[in-house]
Amino acid sequence: MEHLTPVRCQDSMQGEILLVTLNAKYIHASFGLRYLHANMGELKDRTRILEFDINQKIGDIAEQILKRNPSLVGFGVYIWNVDGVSKLIAILKQLNPQLKLVVGGPEVSFEIETQKWLDKVDYIITGEADIAFSVLCHQLINSPDSTCDIPKQIRSQLPVVKDIQLPYELYSDQDIKHRIVYVEASRGCPFTCEFCLSSLDVPVRAFPLESFLTEIDRLYTRGLRHFKFVDRTFNLNIQTGKAILGFFLQKNVPGMFLHFEMIPDRLPEPLRELIAKFPSGAIQFEIGIQTFNPVVSENISRRQDLVKLEDNLKFLRTQTGVHLHVDLIAGLPGETMDSFGNGFDRLIGLNPQEIQIGILKRLRGTPIVRHDSEFQMIYDSNAPYEVLRTRDFEFIDLQRIKRFARYWDLVGNSGNFVDSVSLFWESTKMPFFSFMAFSDWLYLRTGQRHGIALTRLVAFIFEYLTSQISVDSNVAAKTLWKDYQRAGRSDQPIALRPYLEEIKVNQIQKNELVNNNFGNEKQLRQKRQQKHTDN
Repeated sequence: MEHLTPVRCQDSMQGEILLVTLNAKYIHASFGLRYLHANMGELKDRTRILEFDINQKIGDIAEQILKRNPSLVGFGVYIWNVDGVSKLIAILKQLNPQLKLVVGGPEVSFEIETQKWLDKVDYIITGEADIAFSVLCHQLINSPDSTCDIPKQIRSQLPVVKDIQLPYELYSDQDIKHRIVYVEASRGCPFTCEFCLSSLDVPVRAFPLESFLTEIDRLYTRGLRHFKFVDRTFNLNIQTGKAILGFFLQKNVPGMFLHFEMIPDRLPEPLRELIAKFPSGAIQFEIGIQTFNPVVSENISRRQDLVKLEDNLKFLRTQTGVHLHVDLIAGLPGETMDSFGNGFDRLIGLNPQEIQIGILKRLRGTPIVRHDSEFQMIYDSNAPYEVLRTRDFEFIDLQRIKRFARYWDLVGNSGNFVDSVSLFWESTKMPFFSFMAFSDWLYLRTGQRHGIALTRLVAFIFEYLTSQISVDSNVAAKTLWKDYQRAGRSDQPIALRPYLEEIKVNQIQKNELVNNNFGNEKQLRQKRQQKHTDN
């Protein structure tokens, strides 16, 4: 294909070098672009970062890029922005064919031959490009125009992390105040889960701990209080985990928030002791359980000790203030609706604050494709490449689970229905299928997955509980009202008002009864006292 042939440099490369990406949301500050910028060497001052988001118009983004008259633009390409970036590149090449365009990132590091839009770019860097991008830019600028034969596809060597310049100074004060700031103490993952690109990224490579903590301390001094670690295995190295937790424990102030991804079945006592010292809500653990089905785990080459996993989650939930965000994936090879539901129910019993349900995605380059034939895996050919059907999951059932996941976010994960949510399965003791019944009913009732206002959702839940599964109206209203007030709300949802008046009257009557009983007891006591006086 065209994009695999050498490219000849013909321009003097005198303009700016722009690093561009389309983030999923404004709040996400691009970690990758800051790494590229930090490692540009003598070209660092000529390099600028331009960040956009996927909701902006492509024409407006192209205008912002072209008005700076750059000589080269590098793009970070991911599963969430590949459609937008491919359209943007087409426009840029039409308007300025001489502009050098370089792409890198996980979405263009594999299966390049199947992505026709890459024909329009000048260079493709596969793998970690922290240093490779800088080398390319220096070659283009320093090599004579007539002899600058560089292959279009550049396979970057895995960089030694101690040679990478850390990017943390490139977070602006605005980033620190208003955006998610990402940090990492290590790269890579020791596990081989076949659905994950990290399974290709071995071994785990740790950044020098002393220099890393120095940079983190500088961010802290600048006012950063929310640190999102992107390490795939924060608790893999116990000594590193202890050092990082100890650092933050000494720095702990109200409002500090630390996000880590953790291995669920590895939590030795030294880490437990440190974690338990943090105040409630200061730490969030993102825990990828994905499946409780041992056969499915074997199918996807996932090693997991379920006994230790459950023990660790129970400890975290009952003896620490950690917020648990736990992931399950629907559509894995060999998973059925029943086994997925059993896994969900098992998680409900462990009581994490959030259960995130995702649909399997066929990420480019992952070995999950080896199951396509046996398990009849059919994936959407468009990003994010979600599985559409498997041998054990019909398309319609995966659609139902997508709706379930959305409604669970609104009800189970939102914190708005902490007590009410258990009413769905109080009589059946089957959380998954009970909530699935509500999910099916709600979709038929509304036809919506988004845009359901909270008061309207309260009304739907009350209607379902009372009309479909025979929960007592007063119990449902009282529980929903208690949840509704949890965040300091005082307005009364219309659906609950008739019952709230009754609850109020009953409470007044109860108080009067208590007062009357107290009064009667007082009168009897006075009478007894009078008798003693008379005698």
